[in-house]
Amino acid sequence: MGLKSFAQFELQKRGNSETIGFTFRNNLIIISLTINGRGPFNFVLDTGVGVLLITDPSLKDSLDLKSLRTITITGFGEGKDLDANITSPLAIVINSDIRASIPAAILKADVFGLSAYTGMSIHGLLGAEFFNSFIVKINYPLKTLKIYKPETLYIPKKGHPVDISIENGKPYVFTEIAADSGKVLKTKLIIDTGSGHPVWLESFGDKPIKVPARSINSNLGIGLSGAIEGKLARISYLKIGKYKLKNVVAAFPDFADAGAKVTVKRDGNLGNALLKKFDVVFDYSRGKMYLKPNHEFKQPFEHDMSGMELAFLPPDFKRLYIARINSGSAAEDCGLQVNDEILSINFKPVKDMDLDDMYSLFRSREGAGILIQVLPYGRSRAEFVLMHLKRRI
Repeated sequence: MGLKSFAQFELQKRGNSETIGFTFRNNLIIISLTINGRGPFNFVLDTGVGVLLITDPSLKDSLDLKSLRTITITGFGEGKDLDANITSPLAIVINSDIRASIPAAILKADVFGLSAYTGMSIHGLLGAEFFNSFIVKINYPLKTLKIYKPETLYIPKKGHPVDISIENGKPYVFTEIAADSGKVLKTKLIIDTGSGHPVWLESFGDKPIKVPARSINSNLGIGLSGAIEGKLARISYLKIGKYKLKNVVAAFPDFADAGAKVTVKRDGNLGNALLKKFDVVFDYSRGKMYLKPNHEFKQPFEHDMSGMELAFLPPDFKRLYIARINSGSAAEDCGLQVNDEILSINFKPVKDMDLDDMYSLFRSREGAGILIQVLPYGRSRAEFVLMHLKRRI
């Protein structure tokens, strides 16, 4: 990619630890930070990125950044590689006491569109520099990060140790998976807190992993170079360390060369929808991850049963639209269409609802009736639509 920087953050206060609150939206960890004394800005904490990445190109002017050189960034998805500007070191501050001087890559266009899908302004991604600097504990239920200076050798009580390897600043782990055929595969996965899926399976032994017979077409997300299409299906189990998670929803990208442009060979990634079932501690310096099941551990994996993808309209992210409808889904069955505006769900205005609460409702129970007030695209009069949730995998 032309830029490698694992420059360290420092905890500039007495004591060996600090607690940081985070926002959890659409299975993404979002923290607040300042850059060169300006902000605050919202960044996704993403173990899958190797450099500080500014996805909002307007920050170039907001931060008055000049004389920037250009590099090419290679990523997943259909389309060409992207050009980005590289900055001189920026003064990054988190929680006033966590500081670093780090260069960043600024994308020339916001290809991710994370703001629309989280309902809040997202300015970038932070990964390797942060996780290489501390022992990091993620408490998903409390929405807190607790960082420890590496020399403290923090080991959580009852935390199960799992070996990880740090390659190009990113964490990898070996897991065992079994598809519905019963065939067991030992897979190398990148641990990716920037992924909302439980698990993403690209290939095994340089060949595509066979998709289970019962699957659905899906937009799996956005890569650096465009939309990533594929299928969603269930695998019999995934085993990480001593923990075996059953009937896991897995994403299967459908492009033949998945992973061909990455620098470290892997079979896929492990995302937040699975990690959030644990209290997770990353200790990059010692090649360890600790897992301790939380109250979500025994909850079954469930996929959205509405079959529609929602997006908020900038700049205030208060108005909610249908961005995509899957064929054969509950949303299609009840007549909803792309670009329809959602006004309320079960009589509650969307402006008073949290996005994750909406998706939890859409995963609640097959056959459940959801009353949606919608303003059809191009019309001036709202109407109510009753949608019955439909499990498709």
